[in-house]
Amino acid sequence: MTTQTAPAAKELSTPQTGRSPQAQATTAVSGGTAGADQPAANRGRTSIADVVVVKVAGIAAREIPGVYDMGGGLSRTIGAVRDRVPGGRPNVGRGVKVEVGERQTAIDLDLVVEYGVSVMDVAQDVRENVISAVERITGLEVVEVNVTVNDVHLPDEDEPGTTAEARVE
Repeated sequence: MTTQTAPAAKELSTPQTGRSPQAQATTAVSGGTAGADQPAANRGRTSIADVVVVKVAGIAAREIPGVYDMGGGLSRTIGAVRDRVPGGRPNVGRGVKVEVGERQTAIDLDLVVEYGVSVMDVAQDVRENVISAVERITGLEVVEVNVTVNDVHLPDEDEPGTTAEARVE
């Protein structure tokens, strides 16, 4: 008789104490209640604009040695003109396209690499640095970083305007 009451007591107590404290906290949070009694981290939503991810990815990509410039031909031409206009700021987002969701992002980069560097190594280093920076700064999970190398900058290529200045001297 004593052995029968012990299992019966266990069966009754298991469903009540079997819930973990984490499961109870998750249930309370998922209820969507808001108010002063909720932890500060659970009150409201955080949205990250596309331009934030574009700028972080653009800066992170430019940090890698071997990246000469970013963007396609027309984009770089317009960017060069914009950089020369007094008061104009360089566009750190040139050559960067992103898709941003609630928790994830995908990034496409257009690069110009310097001649003599390994394109595959530069692309890998850019990918790793961009993923690290975006995840650290924004908290978003980076699903993919697609790198397209559009051009190679040759050492004897001069910037437009430097040749004209040399001829005038």
